[in-house]
Amino acid sequence: MSEIVDRVKRAIKAPAPTTGQPTNGTTTPEWVPGFLFFLAVVFTLSFVARLGLDTSVRLFTAGEIATQDVAADQNLQIEDMEATTRRRDQVAEAQPPVFDVSPLPYEALAKSVEDIIASVRAAAPGEDLEKLRWQIAENLNTEVGGDIIEVWRQDDFRNLLNKDVLPWLKHNYEPGVVGSVTVFTPYKNGILMRDLPSKMETLRVDTRDIRDLKQIKDDLEHQLKVSLNKPFRLRKAVYTLVYPLLAPSMTLNQETTQARKAEITRAVEPLYYIIKKGEIIVRQGERVGPIQQLKLQSLYSHRKGPYNLLRATGLFGMCLMFLAVLYVSLERVGFNRVRSTDWMFLGVVLLIFGFLAKVADVVTLPGGGGLPEATRSIYFAFSLPMAGAAGILALFFSKRLCIFVSLILSFLAANMVYGGIGVFCYYFVGSMIYIYLIKRSETRSQLFKSVLPLLASLCVMWISVNLMDLNDPSVVGAGLAFVALSAFLSLLAVVGIAPIMELIFGYTSRFRLMELLNLEQPLLQELMVKAPGTYHHSLIVSNMVEAGARAIGANPLLAKVAALYHDIGKLKNPHYFIENISCKENRHNKLAPSMSALILISHVKKGIELAREHRLGQALTDLIGQHHGTTLIAYFYHKAKELAEAKGDDPIREADYRYPGPKPQSKEAGLILLADAIEASSRTLVDPTPSRIKGHIQNIVRKIYTEGELDESQLTLKDLTLLTDTFHRILTGIFHQRIEYPSANRTEKNGKTREEPACAVDPKAAEHAA
Repeated sequence: MSEIVDRVKRAIKAPAPTTGQPTNGTTTPEWVPGFLFFLAVVFTLSFVARLGLDTSVRLFTAGEIATQDVAADQNLQIEDMEATTRRRDQVAEAQPPVFDVSPLPYEALAKSVEDIIASVRAAAPGEDLEKLRWQIAENLNTEVGGDIIEVWRQDDFRNLLNKDVLPWLKHNYEPGVVGSVTVFTPYKNGILMRDLPSKMETLRVDTRDIRDLKQIKDDLEHQLKVSLNKPFRLRKAVYTLVYPLLAPSMTLNQETTQARKAEITRAVEPLYYIIKKGEIIVRQGERVGPIQQLKLQSLYSHRKGPYNLLRATGLFGMCLMFLAVLYVSLERVGFNRVRSTDWMFLGVVLLIFGFLAKVADVVTLPGGGGLPEATRSIYFAFSLPMAGAAGILALFFSKRLCIFVSLILSFLAANMVYGGIGVFCYYFVGSMIYIYLIKRSETRSQLFKSVLPLLASLCVMWISVNLMDLNDPSVVGAGLAFVALSAFLSLLAVVGIAPIMELIFGYTSRFRLMELLNLEQPLLQELMVKAPGTYHHSLIVSNMVEAGARAIGANPLLAKVAALYHDIGKLKNPHYFIENISCKENRHNKLAPSMSALILISHVKKGIELAREHRLGQALTDLIGQHHGTTLIAYFYHKAKELAEAKGDDPIREADYRYPGPKPQSKEAGLILLADAIEASSRTLVDPTPSRIKGHIQNIVRKIYTEGELDESQLTLKDLTLLTDTFHRILTGIFHQRIEYPSANRTEKNGKTREEPACAVDPKAAEHAA
């Protein structure tokens, strides 16, 4: 028996399949080699994109007679520097200046007034007071007579300042006081008033109600003379003290104003001369003008012949930014789940279609093909099947990853054919539409039909680009034929290239999943014959998983197929699993708990081996390996623990009674783990009423969640709530109440009807061994 245990231990301790997760320590993450290959492809295409073979652009200066026709070999924008400068100057002039409104001038005035009054009142009459008078006069820069000092020393004057003058000044200072209203004369469009303490800004179009220091003095004089009816001697004492201390609280902030003008100037879009590919810049025998010289110089500097290293580096940098956005959108865990093989697959697709775009740019039709020279390259650009690349990716990857890779490919391809924003949008929007169509196609007939909406979308895009950029109705009709060619080439790419890539890289497409869903598959047939209980269990779990996947937005087809095959490893020892025991004796009763646990654990490794042997694909293989996570086989663990305590043996290692994992790495894997545990344990429910079923499901979900088995599965608490309701609805339908019929194996005891059990099986084993 010990030899058997050791052999099974060695079997299940074999390395688990990789899942794309980074390893601990200094080991390089599994996805890095493939990602480096993908980066190398992007780097190569970025530099190939700017590799031109045409050096036919001739350069003529203003006033010179052109010796030949010069046509634009690409679409180009040339900035009109003079018009752009004029427009920016106009915008800068319209920007209102910023005036800062500060409370500090009033606070300084109030403090100075209080200090002067306090010093005057505290000084003793005589020489000290006279000396203080001269000092105050120097500070205020005005004549201060002895009679003024005497008034300042009076309580009435102090009360007038504190109760009337200073509060009035504070109230009038709050809206802002400027040195002179003439400062607003240059600003016809108003000003921006910025309150310094709160940093709030207010646009004042009408500045006529903003007062200056002269108006403040006049209003203060009117306030004292008319409103308060104060005598001249008292008023003069106030003017002598307050007027020299008045300062503007609203001042022009030159630095902020200039910064605002510079900022809004930078935001002004430059004005361009638009050059279209094939446009005649100058004709033979024509005198070259300044604008024509500018266009020729720009074309010469952007010519394809000499290699533009800086532009190629910019293309690569832009692609790196796309990848950075992808990294942020997927988050670190999601990014790491893209395996090395996935990156290599993406790189190969990018390489194939990228070089196809470059070939289309270089190769021309013999003799022009009867097409106008100006439109020949345009037709080639719009006939490329870039949507087909997105369709291939959509068969195997998530929408988000497909969209970002299509974004990079569309960007590089548009630069390879020297197209503008219109060509880029044509490629990218067509790719997004085809991703959506492929994702919705569940059969091959739907795949073939998807070319029709793709064709319609590309035609709309072609007409829109023509109206936006080309402005040449004569090319619309001929271009539609090339657009149709693009749509059908995209379909051929998906139909022809996808199966080859699927075979080479071992992927499982939606159509392969549909084939595996057929119950006539050899593995399912063998499972039905050798392990009928497991087969029935898998059918129920697959239905639960499919409904759950639709509820939380996971992949229902992948989840359902994986659930059908998740227990194929039980084909090795079907009679050691409770659902296949029937009425025979439970074989676990004759085994040690450790051996029973090893047999149960080994079905995961055996399932992975069968999945690889039957080429189910890496996606299904990973889900089979994760469908138990690292859960504990609690029944046999506690049984072994009790036996060890009874015999006084060494403590039992919990790790020996756990599945090897890894934990579920996706929503689909977490779904299967939950559905598997819930369906198996629900068989032990006595009188499965809806409320008991719901309570049972909640307990299982809570137990698995608290044990951390779902930590890496991307399942949220909201998902778990939706799954609980979905599983409850399905299991309630399975355990619905039936009409009770008389049966031969019903016996009467004490006047009551009783069911005889069909087979005696340990209920605890039924609860845990399944």
